[in-house]
Formats: sequence, structure tokens, C-alpha cells
Amino acid sequence: MTVLILAPDLDPTADCMVTLLGQRGVEVFRVNTAWFPTQVQVSVELHDARWHGVLTAPHGKLDLKRVQAVWYRSPEAYQMPPELSPAEAHHARVEAKYGLGGVLASLPVLWCNHPSRVADAAYKPVQLARAAAAGLTVPDTLITNEPDAVRKFAVGGATVTKLVGGMAIDEEGVRKNVYTRLLEPEDFTDLRGIEHTTHLFQRWVPKARECRVIVVGQHITAAAITSGSQRGYVDYRTDYDNLRYELVDPPEQVIAGIRLLMAGFGLAFGALDFVITPSGGWVFLEINPTGQYGFIEHATGAPLTAQLADLLAGVTP
Repeated sequence: MTVLILAPDLDPTADCMVTLLGQRGVEVFRVNTAWFPTQVQVSVELHDARWHGVLTAPHGKLDLKRVQAVWYRSPEAYQMPPELSPAEAHHARVEAKYGLGGVLASLPVLWCNHPSRVADAAYKPVQLARAAAAGLTVPDTLITNEPDAVRKFAVGGATVTKLVGGMAIDEEGVRKNVYTRLLEPEDFTDLRGIEHTTHLFQRWVPKARECRVIVVGQHITAAAITSGSQRGYVDYRTDYDNLRYELVDPPEQVIAGIRLLMAGFGLAFGALDFVITPSGGWVFLEINPTGQYGFIEHATGAPLTAQLADLLAGVTP
């Protein structure tokens, strides 16, 4: 049987996964979705309530009936031939999404994670509501496009702002990362632009450390992250060079909440972020169903890739 990996060309984490699956005797078929349609072809027919046929890539052919699991790592957008007009390329891209994408999404196999489940979990307001329903503590949160609502919310205490979706803004060919920012009093004097779209504001949670929790099937690995700088203290992603990592055991009620949240979203893998308060409380921030785990594995030695390889290979823990 075969594990289908959907990943970019340059992805060291995916490279490592291919190696580990090979060591387990598992056949791997790796495809970058950006290869379609110039380097990848598909031809399938519907029989017995399942699509049967072949996916052809530069390195070989994949019989879809051999697929036992799919790792939806970080697929890239379909790249249409340059000779197509903008209108033709848009049409072809939509057809590819619902054609090839639909065929793959219909495969009745283990997904890590299924694109529909990834799409569901991408909505931060849904994450927060479901986390609270699962018994996890979440920060007081405001989503609004009204300046007065922002000022009223900020009266309640220190406030941060972060993106509702995504991690960056692309402007004039430059990708600009957007990080969590602790608002200062002067930020509230001019809130023009708030009205143009929704914005997310949260009560600042005093932190002793942050924690990234990686869930792989039934495995839960938690790595506490301590920043050595003021910049990293607000958002550790701004200063990776001054971080310390330590494997920790979450409280039982947090583990129970995580399992409920994962089950509710139908996810086999997730990267969750928490704040650990000075008093030892755990406060949920977000869940990323395709989040990074390699930096945690590198810093702590936790066997995260091996756990994921076992899951995809069907090895029971």
C-alpha cells in the first residue's frame, strides 16, 4: 500500500517523513499540487462508489486504489500554463480544485488532515468557541469593525491584537509577517481603518511561558517555550534565537479538553498554542491543523516525525 504525501518541492520535514516511511517498508508517492496540470495528469472513473484510476507524475504512476493514507502537508496552488489568459487560468484553477481536488478528497482513507477538516478549523472564532465548549480556558476576545467597541473593550485591561486569519500580508511582492502586538494607550487615539474589515482583540494574558502542544493521533507532546527577550515575550515567533524549550506534562483537564477539541474538528494532527500563566494556569490561544512541529522536535528530541510516520503507516501505538 501507499502513503500519498502532498507537499512542496522544498520541504525538509517532508523529506524526513519519506525517509522514515521507507524505513518502515511503506511505499510513498509524493506530489506537489503545483505540478498540476503541466507535470501531473489524472484519469479516473467512478465504479462501486469510489474513483478508480491513475495519477501520473514525473517520477511514476499512482494507482489510487493503493492509497492507504494521505498526508496533507502544505499543498501549493495549482500552476496553470503561461499561455492561458488570466480568465482562462482562473477557470482552469477552479476546475482543478473541484476536479482533481475533489477526487483526492473523496478517497476513503486516513487523512492527516482532510482538507475539509483543515478548512473548518481555520476559522479562529470557531476554534475559540469550540475550545471553550471543550472545557479549555480562552482569553476574553472581541471581533469587530467598530472603533468604539475597541475602546470599550480596552477599558477592561491590557489588550493585544492579532490577525483573524493567516500570518502575513503580501504587498508589492514582499511578504510581511504580522505578529501579536500589545497595544499602547496612544494606539487608541486614531482607529481609522478599523471599519474596513473585522479585527481580533484579546485580553492580554500574563505569561510565565508559552507552550506548543503537538497532537499526533493519541500522542500529545507539550513543549514549554520561554523567551529570553522582551520582544519574544509578547510573541515568541519574533525572536527564535532567544528561546528555551522544555518538555512538560499538561494538566489532565487540559489534555481532556485537547482531545475533545481534536475530536470535534475531526483532526488527526494539530499544533496548539497555549499561555502558561505565572500561577500555572493554561490558556488556549489557537490550533493550527497544518502547523509546524520540526522546530520543537529539533529543540527537544521529541519523536514527532516518527509518531506521524507510524500513524500514516497504520502502526498502532
